[in-house]
Amino acid sequence: MGLIPDKRTYEYLIKHALEEDIGPYDITSKAIVDTERICRAKIVAKEDIVASCLFVAKECFLTFDPNVEFLFCAKEGQELKKGEYLLEIQAKTYSVLCVERIALNFLQHLCGISTFTKRLVDKVKDLKVTIVDTRKTTPCFRVLEKYAVSIAGAKNHRFSLFDGILIKDNHIVAVGSIKRAIELCRKEAHHLLKIQVEVSNKKQIKEAIDSGADSLLLDNMVEGKDVTRLKEAVSYARSISPSILLEASGGICIDNIREVALTGIDQISCGCLTHSARSVDISLRILS
Repeated sequence: MGLIPDKRTYEYLIKHALEEDIGPYDITSKAIVDTERICRAKIVAKEDIVASCLFVAKECFLTFDPNVEFLFCAKEGQELKKGEYLLEIQAKTYSVLCVERIALNFLQHLCGISTFTKRLVDKVKDLKVTIVDTRKTTPCFRVLEKYAVSIAGAKNHRFSLFDGILIKDNHIVAVGSIKRAIELCRKEAHHLLKIQVEVSNKKQIKEAIDSGADSLLLDNMVEGKDVTRLKEAVSYARSISPSILLEASGGICIDNIREVALTGIDQISCGCLTHSARSVDISLRILS
C-alpha cells in the first residue's frame, strides 16, 4: 500500500480546479439555496470500485469551506460494491453544491485507476511477477495517479527522470551504441543507482548484458496473445545472465497480461494503468 502523498503535492491542483469551475460564485446555487442552510450528503459508488484518494475529495471541500465535517465510510484500497458509501459530509448546502463536481472528478478518475489496476493485479496474483506503472501519466497528476496504482497492489516504476536510469532507444541512437550509453551513465550515476536498458532483439540483449546493464526492458515483443518473441528473449537473456532482472513492456493489456507473466518475466510495466483506465461511476447525494 502506498504512502498518502503530502498535501503540498496536490493542493495546487485543487485550488486551480475550484477556480476553474466555480469562478467568483455558483450562480445557480446562489440563486436557489439559503447560504446558511446545513445539509448532510454522502458520496456513493454506483458500480463496484476500489476506493482511492478519499483524502483528495476531503481537501476539495475543506479548501472551499474549512468548516465542512467528514466521516470516512471506506478505507484506502478497500473494494466497494455498488451502493456502498465512500464519504459522508455535513456542511453548508451551498458549499456542497459548489464543490460536488470537482471532488467527484478527482474521485472518479483516481478510483478508476485503482479499480483497473486491481483487475490486472488479480489476473497474475498467483504468479511471481510484479506489475509496475510508467511515466505515462496526466501532467501534474503523477503523484496521485501513481498512488492510485500502488493502493491497488501494483508497484511504482521511477517517478521522474531524475530518480532512475533507463536507457531507451533514442538515447542509444543519440550516442551510437548501448555500450557507450551504459559507460556514460556509469560515470554520472552514484553507486546506488542501477542501470536499465530498453532492448528489442537478441543482439541488443547481449550487448546490454555484456556492457554491464543491471536490468533489461524487453520492449514491444508482444502481439496480442502471442508472446513467442518475449518468451524467447527471456530464455536467451537468462542463458547469458541468470539473475538479471527482466521487465516486459509494450502491447500489454488485461487480455494478455497473464500470458506475458507466464513467460518468466520479473516485472510487467503497463502504461494502460494510468493512461487507459476509465473513470468509474460515483455520485453525491444530499440526504437532508
